[in-house]
Amino acid sequence: MDLLTLLGLLVGITTIVAAIATSSGLASFLNIPGFLIVVVGTLAVTLIKHRMTSVVSAFRMAFGEAFRDRTEEPLDLILQIRDLADIVRKKGILGLEDYDTRYRFLARSIELAVDGHPPEFIEEAMTHEFQQTLERYENAERVFRGIGDSAPALGMIGTLVGLVQMLNQMEDPSGIGPAMAVALLTTFYGVAIGQVIFLPLADKLQLKMQDEQRNMTLVLTSMQNILQGQNPRVMQDVLAAYLSPEARERLDQGRQA
Repeated sequence: MDLLTLLGLLVGITTIVAAIATSSGLASFLNIPGFLIVVVGTLAVTLIKHRMTSVVSAFRMAFGEAFRDRTEEPLDLILQIRDLADIVRKKGILGLEDYDTRYRFLARSIELAVDGHPPEFIEEAMTHEFQQTLERYENAERVFRGIGDSAPALGMIGTLVGLVQMLNQMEDPSGIGPAMAVALLTTFYGVAIGQVIFLPLADKLQLKMQDEQRNMTLVLTSMQNILQGQNPRVMQDVLAAYLSPEARERLDQGRQA
C-alpha cells in the first residue's frame, strides 16, 4: 500500500471538510444540482474524449498502481541481476530455471531465456511488453488529467447557470447573496475534485510510469548483457548509473563486504 498517496488524499479532503464544518456548517455547502452538473458533466466530457474501455482501464490502473507501492527499487534489481549473471557464468542459462523474483518483467525475461529463445526474440518480446505497459500508464494519466482539467470548467459552467438564474430574480435583493453563494458552489466542487483528487493522481501515475520505465530499461539492458556473457562486476558498474548517490554508496559497501 502506498500510504503517502492515501494519506495525502485523506488529509486534503479532511482539511477542506473540517474548514467548512467549523465555519458555516456542511449544509451550506451542499447543492445537489450544482454537484450533478460537475460530476455528470465531467463524466460526459470524459466519455466524449475517451473510449469506455480506456476510462475503465484508467480507473483500474489508478487504484491498482497509485495506491500500491509495488515498484521495485533499482538497487534491489541490480543485486538480483548480478546474481543472475553469476548463475549464468557458472551453470549456464538453464541455471536460472529455479530463480525466483517478484518483479514480473524480470521473471518473464528469465522465462524466455530458459525456454531457449534467441536473444533477438527475447529483446523483441520484452520491448513489446515494455511499450504496452507504458501505453497503459499514459492512457490512465491522460484520462485522470483530462478529468482534472474538465471538472473546474464544468464548475464554471454551473456557476454561470446559477448567475443567470440569480439575475432573473433581481427584484428580490434579499435573495441575491444566497443565490450567489449557491452559484459559486459549482466552481468550488469542480476545483476541489480536480485539484485535490484527479490531478494529483495523474501526477502520481506519471511518477509510477517513470519508475516502471527506468526499471524495465534496466532489465532489458541487463538481460541482453547476461545473454552476451558480460562479466557481472562490469555489468554492475554500468547499471550503477540508474542509482541515486546514496544507493550507489550502499552498493559499494555491499561489494566491499
